[in-house]
Amino acid sequence: MKEGMQIPVDHPERFNLNDEVHARPPEPLPTPCRVSYLALYTDWHLAPSDLEPVTELARRFQAVEPRPSSNHYSADFGRFRLRWERHTEYTRYTFIAPGVGEDLFAEPAIQLVPEDWLQSLPGSVLVAKHATLVRPEGAPSDPDLIAARYFGGNVLLGSDVGGGAATAFKDFRIHGDRFSRLLMINRSMSDRQAGRMMQRLFEIDSYRLLALLALPTAQKLGPILTEKEHDLVSIISAMAEAGAKDEGSLLDRLTRLQVELERRISLNSYRFDAARAYYQLVNRRIEELREQRYPGIQNLREFTERRLQPAMNTCETMARRQQSLSERVARTTQLLSTRVDIDRQQQNQSLLKTMSRRARIQLRMQQTVEGLSVAAITYYIVGLVGYLAKGLHDYGIAIDPSVVTAASIPFVLIILLIGVGRLRRHLFKDDTAGDHHG
Repeated sequence: MKEGMQIPVDHPERFNLNDEVHARPPEPLPTPCRVSYLALYTDWHLAPSDLEPVTELARRFQAVEPRPSSNHYSADFGRFRLRWERHTEYTRYTFIAPGVGEDLFAEPAIQLVPEDWLQSLPGSVLVAKHATLVRPEGAPSDPDLIAARYFGGNVLLGSDVGGGAATAFKDFRIHGDRFSRLLMINRSMSDRQAGRMMQRLFEIDSYRLLALLALPTAQKLGPILTEKEHDLVSIISAMAEAGAKDEGSLLDRLTRLQVELERRISLNSYRFDAARAYYQLVNRRIEELREQRYPGIQNLREFTERRLQPAMNTCETMARRQQSLSERVARTTQLLSTRVDIDRQQQNQSLLKTMSRRARIQLRMQQTVEGLSVAAITYYIVGLVGYLAKGLHDYGIAIDPSVVTAASIPFVLIILLIGVGRLRRHLFKDDTAGDHHG
């Protein structure tokens, strides 16, 4: 391609997305060395502030400061090296110091960090672990001796990792200093390979505990769901015997139950979804270890399948049970709403029939009143004609008032009936035009 050839403008996120694959590379670990690892659970509101202590520590040791928008940072602080990473729900700090003493865990790397600075870190401790990386000649080969000397006699778990390039031992116990321990014996890994392997082992612990955060939620949710299931059964039983007057109160109970379940789902769904994702990450990191069995001890995969998987099954069961109950309540609500709608339609039809019957009665009464009104007006007008005929007779005109009065009756009656009919047609025409206009 010719130098300086122009191509279309870059997408605003092109460089950030391209550099993402290079983000958070594992720290190279020389052998021997000591590593202290902290994973602090941080809520969303703590995310902007967890970089401030790192910046303050860099200033204190006159190291390169992190960029204000950084999500990861690594720098040499002289006696130790710090790696800091911010993740979605937690922040992790890795402290690395070269060399080891005779007691592999007597002088952890974190002792080189100012204590007042450690106490200022935001969040709560999720994982705290001391790790030691040594050559085969730097540690015993007997697991029982390793357990007695470095792990307080606890039962060890471990395996050959990296296809046999190293061996990792851990006891999954929190010791008196509030840290757990990890010993990795490096046979043939390079510094970068050792860094990647150590990072996977740390991530297994972090993701395992993050996945288990859903377990207390699932355990608390069980009795609540049992109570709500009993409420649903009670409502369904009442529906079978309920009359129209009871359906409104039952529908109100169902609506309240559905609202409560939806509130629970909105509170718990993220935790259960996150547990699934973290559990998948745990299994993926175990795959990447390329474990080989170490004689006489349980490996990480077996431990995960026997201890972590049942807990995840409990969480998954509670999530499905919660969703299933919500769907059952929704179906019951729809069924009862249909019954209520049918009852209302029947009531409306009965009301319409009553209104129609009343309208016919009113029409008949109106026609009766109209007939009486015509008769009354005819009587009044004929009376006036009679008075007029009497007057003309008294004036000398030769007419018989009685005959004139009688003869006027059919004419007056016909004229009034025609007038009333025209008025009725005119009013009906105006109502019809108004309905069409509306």
